[in-house]
Amino acid sequence: AGVGDTVVLETADGRAGFRVSGLAEAGAGDTARDGAGGGGATAWFADAEAPVLAGHPGKADAIAVMAEDGVDPHALAVAVEKALTGSGAQTLTGDDRGEVEDHGLAYAKETLFAVGGSFGGIATLVAVFTAAGTVALSVGQRTREFALLRAVGATPRQIRRAVAAEALLVAPLAGLLGCLPGIGLAHWWFGQMQDRGAVPEAVDVHVSGFPLLAAVGLGLLTALGAGWAAGRRPARIKPGQALAEASVERLRPGVVRTVLGLASVGGGSVLAGVAASSAGADAANASLGVVMLFMLAVALLGPILARLCSALFGLLLRGGGASASLAAANSRTNSRRLASAITPIVLAMAFASTLVFMHTSESHVASEQLRDGITADHVVTAPAGLPGDAVARAARAPGVDAAVSLLDTQVLVPVRGGGETSLQATAVQGVSGSVARLARVQDLDVREGSLDRVGEGRVAIDRTLATAADVGLGDELSLLLPDGTKAAPEVVAVYGRGLGLPAVTMDRASLDGHVTSAFADTLLVSGGDAESLGALGEVTDASGYALAQNVDREFGAWANYMMAAVLGGFAAVAAVNTLVMTVLDRRRELRTLRLVGSTRRQVLRMLGWESLLVSAAGVALGTAIAMITLTPMMRGLTGELPHVPPLLYAAFAATAAALALTAAILPARAALRERGA
Repeated sequence: AGVGDTVVLETADGRAGFRVSGLAEAGAGDTARDGAGGGGATAWFADAEAPVLAGHPGKADAIAVMAEDGVDPHALAVAVEKALTGSGAQTLTGDDRGEVEDHGLAYAKETLFAVGGSFGGIATLVAVFTAAGTVALSVGQRTREFALLRAVGATPRQIRRAVAAEALLVAPLAGLLGCLPGIGLAHWWFGQMQDRGAVPEAVDVHVSGFPLLAAVGLGLLTALGAGWAAGRRPARIKPGQALAEASVERLRPGVVRTVLGLASVGGGSVLAGVAASSAGADAANASLGVVMLFMLAVALLGPILARLCSALFGLLLRGGGASASLAAANSRTNSRRLASAITPIVLAMAFASTLVFMHTSESHVASEQLRDGITADHVVTAPAGLPGDAVARAARAPGVDAAVSLLDTQVLVPVRGGGETSLQATAVQGVSGSVARLARVQDLDVREGSLDRVGEGRVAIDRTLATAADVGLGDELSLLLPDGTKAAPEVVAVYGRGLGLPAVTMDRASLDGHVTSAFADTLLVSGGDAESLGALGEVTDASGYALAQNVDREFGAWANYMMAAVLGGFAAVAAVNTLVMTVLDRRRELRTLRLVGSTRRQVLRMLGWESLLVSAAGVALGTAIAMITLTPMMRGLTGELPHVPPLLYAAFAATAAALALTAAILPARAALRERGA
C-alpha cells in the first residue's frame, strides 16, 4: 500500500478500511521488537480514534513525555510524577523505559529473577552441604595426625589455627577457580533461555564482581566452619585419649549433634504436617522447608542413619558370601565413614527428585485436565488474535453446533501464603456471548454451583484458587483486572480443572476496556469441518491443541531438568570425591586384607558390595525425603499424588549406583597395584 491507498484492518471495533496518509521507516526500536517476535507491523492513528480502536476508550497504556531543550530529564520526571500523584501512574526514565516499549523485557526480568533466585538459593545450600562434608571428612581422616601433634606438645589453639590456615589457603583459590566455569555456564544458560524465547535478544549477560566475591566468601566461611567443627574434638581432648580415638572410631555421636539432628527431624515433620493441611503457595513454601530440614537432619544424624542402614542391608548381604559379609561388618564398624559417603547421594536424590518430579506431577495433571476439558471438535487459533466477528462467521459454517471464543488474560488475586496476603497472577478466560454454550465445547468439571450464572459481576473459579483465596460459593472474590481496576465479582461456580485450563472463567464483557488487546485468542467449535474454518486461523483438534499447550510448558521442564542436572552434578562430584578419599584412606586396611590371604578380586568384590550398600541407602533416604516433600506439595497444588515416571526414577537410581561403584573400584584398583599390596 502507498500513500492515498486504503487498507483493511481488524480492530477491536470490527473490520474497517483506512486511508494511508503517510509511511515511516522502521527505527532501531521497531526492528528490535520485530526481532523479538513481539512487535510486528506498526500503525499510527489520530489521538481521537486510537483509544476506540484499542478497545479501551478514554484510557491510554502509556504517555511519552519529551523534555524541552535545556531541561534536565530527571527534574522533568520528578515534576511529572508530582503532577500524577494519586493516579497510580508510574514514571520511568532511562533504560527503565524499555519495559514499557517491549513487554518481553518485563517478562524476561521476572523470569531471570525467578530462575536465578530459586536456583541460586538451592545451589548455594547444596554447595554448602557438599563443601562442608568434604572438609569435615578431610579433617576427620587426619585425626591420627592431630593426635600425634597433641602428643608432642601442640596446643588446642595451634591445632585449630592449622586447620583454619589450610582453609584460608585452599578455599579462596578453589573459589576463584570455580568462578571461571561458573561464568561460562552463565553465558551458556542465558543463551539457551534466549533460544527458547524466555529472554529477548536485546538483553545481554552482565557479569558483576559481587556474586563472584560472595561465592568465594561463602566457600571460605563454609570451609572454616566445617574445619572448626570437625577439628574441635581432636584439638581439645587429652593427647593419650586422642591417640586411642584415632585408632578406633567413636561409636557414640556427639550430644549437640544428636540434639540438633532430632530437632531438624521434628521441624521437618511439623512443616510436612503444615504443608499437608495447606494449599497452593502455602503448601509449596512449607514443602521447600521440609526438604531443607530433613537434609540437615541427614547430615547431622548421618552416623546413626548409616548404622541403621548397614544393619538393615547387612541382613541381605549375609547371603552374598564372604565378601558381602565382610562389607556388612565394615559398614557397621565404620558408620561415620559410611555416613560421609551416603550424604551426597541423599542430597542428589532428594533435590533432583523434588525438582524433576514436581514438574512431571504438575504436567501430568495439567495435561490430563486439558485433554479431558477440551470437548470441542475444532480449535481455531491465530498468533495476532482472531477477527472480531470470528464467532459469527464460525456459527454460519455448515454443520457447526456451537462456537465460543475465549480471550485469555490474567488477573491478580489476593491469596494467603506464609501467614501473609500477596497478589497471585491467575489465568482467566473471557467467554464471548452466552456462557451456557461453553459446556458444549469445554468441560470444566464443575463441583459446585452452575456456569449458567456466570455473567456481569459473577465468575467461576477453580477449587485450588478458592482454597488459596479463602472464598467459596456465594462469596465475593477480590481481584485486580488487567489494567489494575479493582473488582469483587460473586463466585457462582467452583470447578476442578483450573490447572490445565484457566483458573477463572468470566464473561467477555467484564474484560472489555480493561485489556491491552481486545482480540480473542482461541475459538472452540463443536461440529462442522476444518476446511470451512480455515479462513479464521489455524485449525486443529482437541488433542493437537493440548499438544501445543504442552509445548509451551517445555521451558519450565527444561529449567527444572537443568537445575536438577547442575545440582546432581554438585552432589555427584561430592559423592565421588568422598568415596575416593575414603578408599584411599583405607590403603592400610586393604593391604592387611591381602596379607591375611584375600585375593584382589575378593577385596574389590567387598568394595563393590559396600558401594552397593552406600548407593541403596542414599537412594532410599533421598527418595523418602523427596516423597515427604512432594506429597503435601502436590496435594496442595494439584489435589493429586506425585507422578513419578518409573524409567526416569530408575535412571536416577542407576546413576547413583554407577557413580558409587566407579568411585570405589577405580581408586581401589590403583591402591592394590601399589607396591606391597
